[in-house]
Amino acid sequence: MAVKKIRWYVKAQLGVLLLPAGLCLFGEAVIRKGLEELARRADLAGLAAGNPSIRVLEPTGPWFWYGTFGLVLINAGVGLMIESGLLRGYPRQQG
Repeated sequence: MAVKKIRWYVKAQLGVLLLPAGLCLFGEAVIRKGLEELARRADLAGLAAGNPSIRVLEPTGPWFWYGTFGLVLINAGVGLMIESGLLRGYPRQQG
């Protein structure tokens, strides 16, 4: 019986940890995409004005993979919390 309670506790806690980690990673992807778009627009504005291209912002990295992995973590966290029955509370002894 103790193994069942420990398994429940691990699933619930892992779900509670994965959800905000996924949200943070997804937010990082959104920020990186925004910075990339801002840099692209600055380059286009510089070309339109006839000024040489000055790179103010460096490339921000693989935002697509950050976002994808963030969504995977969000779904895994929610799934683990639902599977563990976190909404029902601590498992009671049957019988």
